[in-house]
Amino acid sequence: MDPVDVMAVVGACAPERARFARETARRTGRMLVPAQRVGASPEPVAEAMSLLPWCSRPQGAVVEFPECTDVTEVIGASAAADSGVVLTGVLCVVDAAHLLADLHREDCVIHPALPHTRPRHTARALLSVMCVEFASAVVLVNWEPLTTPELSTVMALVNHLGPRARLRLHHGERDPWLREIAASATRYDVTQERSGWVTLLNREHDPYMTDPRVTALHYENVRPLHPGRLARLLDRRIESGEFGTVVRSAGFCRLATRSHVIARWNHVGRMICLSPLASDAHVAEGEELLALGQDLGIIGLDLEVPALREALDDAALTDEELAAGPGAWAAFEDPFPVWPTLSDRSG
Repeated sequence: MDPVDVMAVVGACAPERARFARETARRTGRMLVPAQRVGASPEPVAEAMSLLPWCSRPQGAVVEFPECTDVTEVIGASAAADSGVVLTGVLCVVDAAHLLADLHREDCVIHPALPHTRPRHTARALLSVMCVEFASAVVLVNWEPLTTPELSTVMALVNHLGPRARLRLHHGERDPWLREIAASATRYDVTQERSGWVTLLNREHDPYMTDPRVTALHYENVRPLHPGRLARLLDRRIESGEFGTVVRSAGFCRLATRSHVIARWNHVGRMICLSPLASDAHVAEGEELLALGQDLGIIGLDLEVPALREALDDAALTDEELAAGPGAWAAFEDPFPVWPTLSDRSG
């Protein structure tokens, strides 16, 4: 049996997302699986994968996923050899007037949980930005009230966050591009690198839309970070907008107090998480380290790039601190949460 061709519809705004999913299914002749159907399950992605093999439409299906969905789980599940589906599009619906507000939300989405298990919590802003980053197409709705400069900024910001995605303004029934997107779709796989921050690290960031207010930069520094100075920089200066609005930053870093571990730096809006990725002790002979120190992709509005670079440099160890060695670093102030050990995480 041939695999089912699937287009996923994602986004933070439920009414607009649902409306667009219905419209896409109708215009492309596909079966619609609404968010209410898969969202009733504690595992929406697995629920969708179990339903899709029963699709009888030759064109395939449109699946609307609820806002609690991690889009990377959709891509991973559909890429499995036994999934019975082919994911050919991730259509992200973005409310243009509320994009910045959505990316600066501080609340969390509570994922449905199986009986006798704890529900997972994920920052709503992180789920929103990942939908943009992994999309094959971003559809801007409710863009009409924006001024031309405002719309230019929003479109450029979206394109910097997800430079591989097509960007379209929604015009309702007049949109001719829905069928075009379906006809020109290509299969998703887990190796595709779509996120703007990843392309920055790979020196492949080439957005086709620009705006004077939107900036992207690649920051590198091989010296570990002083955790106390980093926390003060984040809380007092970056969050206050001293260097402009840092909308998204992600990549890798090292804290001097935990210098044997490379950490994932994951920031959007007002949310930042530093989490352990790999220990130097576990790097096999011949393998490369993920990073020596900081390797960050940063995207924002009205950024004072030289001042931001200098502030990040100042958070790294000085010559004297570096020379003192890890024994001295262990005594540094470290306000960040304790990490689970990597063995705990793998278990």
